[in-house]
Amino acid sequence: MSAAGTLNFPPSRAAWLPASGESLPAGVGWRDAHDQDLPFLRRLYGEVRAAELAAVPWPDAVRQAFLDSQFALQHLHYATHFQPADYLVIEDAGRPIGRLYLYRDPREVHVIDIALLAAARGRGIGSALLRQVQQSTLRDGLGSVMLHVEQRNAAARRLYERLGFAVEEGIGGHLRMRWIAAMLS
Repeated sequence: MSAAGTLNFPPSRAAWLPASGESLPAGVGWRDAHDQDLPFLRRLYGEVRAAELAAVPWPDAVRQAFLDSQFALQHLHYATHFQPADYLVIEDAGRPIGRLYLYRDPREVHVIDIALLAAARGRGIGSALLRQVQQSTLRDGLGSVMLHVEQRNAAARRLYERLGFAVEEGIGGHLRMRWIAAMLS
């Protein structure tokens, strides 16, 4: 059994975003993630890390074991440190294409993770999801949205900057970026 098979989502959910996003492309929506989504989420994690691991000369079985263990560690970290949170599966025509994990504290929203399958990127879905987060932040009178992006992920950084996020600081191989709610209001 893979490491992902032993994981679970926390029972407590935030249910912070509205039930659906009006600004999403046709057929795209979200729903709460469930334990049965873990194999898809592990596959998504592997796809997101594929370019990074392409140069590593590991046999497929070793690469898979590494990805399974890293996914399990990430999932456990999120489930332990962000409670309650929204753990959402993004769908297109009922098929999973990504994930959006959010944590809201009294002052701001933390985008814990946002990822889409490669085939779903470049269609405005990520932008629409983040705009929905920004609108919900304004709706609730919160001050900002914060996220982290890998420094080498230039495409994601450009997306965040287009949506008004600014770099605050570098932390290891990541940048912390923040969108201030007053910028959209």
